[in-house]
Amino acid sequence: MLDIFSLNEGCKNHKVMTISAKRSKVICVSHMEDADGISSAALIKQAFGGDTVLADYPSLMSDLDKLTRDEKLKTLYICDLGLSKKNQDEFVDILNTLRKNHVSITYVDHHDIDKRILTKLQKIKVKLIHDVKECTTVQVYDAFKSKLSDHAAFTAACAAITDYMEDRPKGSKLLQIYDRQLALLEATVLTYTIVGHQKDTDYLIYLVDVLSESKYPHEIPNSFEFARIQAEKLSAWIKIVKEDMKIMKNLGHMEVLNSGASGVANFVLGMSGKDVGVAYKLRKEHGIYAVSVRGSKSCKLHLGKIVNNLSTELGGSGGGHDKACGAIIPKAKMKKFLTQFNAKLK
Repeated sequence: MLDIFSLNEGCKNHKVMTISAKRSKVICVSHMEDADGISSAALIKQAFGGDTVLADYPSLMSDLDKLTRDEKLKTLYICDLGLSKKNQDEFVDILNTLRKNHVSITYVDHHDIDKRILTKLQKIKVKLIHDVKECTTVQVYDAFKSKLSDHAAFTAACAAITDYMEDRPKGSKLLQIYDRQLALLEATVLTYTIVGHQKDTDYLIYLVDVLSESKYPHEIPNSFEFARIQAEKLSAWIKIVKEDMKIMKNLGHMEVLNSGASGVANFVLGMSGKDVGVAYKLRKEHGIYAVSVRGSKSCKLHLGKIVNNLSTELGGSGGGHDKACGAIIPKAKMKKFLTQFNAKLK
């Protein structure tokens, strides 16, 4: 006689196995615009395998929303993608949907996050690895180093340099292992290679793959030539910035036409004599300005928090670190952003 109980149990086990087999994909969504985001994705790939999705801030929510319809997704890592007041609630909603689909989520970041949002993420059981004092790659390395190669420490040290966080406790400890000049060189080569390929997502994914294989940036074919080209472009901006930047009471600012805004913001900061430098570039297809903000060591304000609040009030979004942050500002509100930002820097 057939054992009905055993048959039912067998069916249940078969169902569990089918569901388990169905959801098996690992994906890392990481920031595409700098070495910290690319390096974080590389270490996640080395530790856990899977696929990489590289996002910038305008595309972040749509990229995450697409994942809610991926029936094979099992494990999601989100790295180096900070939140703003404009998108933070939507971010929680999307992650909540993913959690209801039984997707495991780990969020690793070092940008300032609203305490209310942190509480919500913890409530839906998103694993948070969050420290504003260390860059994201260093946090990824520290959390998963048992699954990483020894070379991963060098990748993390370079990321700390590019995010101006090599003087932080964990980042500085990693940097001490290596020759400082080598680390500075490799970090610069990687950064300039990334900046030169922002419109080539396939190439950026290739960089993630190469770094996940414990390669040095100088081992990437043509990386020094890519770095030379970017150095040439940036050095040409020194003269342009001197002639064209505008000075307000509390900041210097300049519109960028044919270069990345982040590098130019550093020049504006240095040459303006002010504690804050702002560079901004029009993205015509979106009708917005991409804004980069840099602060001097003597700047005592948390620029990321100020930019987050102000950009949201103006219909954009933004945020970041205390002395390095960015924003997306509607084209028609750019002048107002500069005026009000200048007023808030008293």
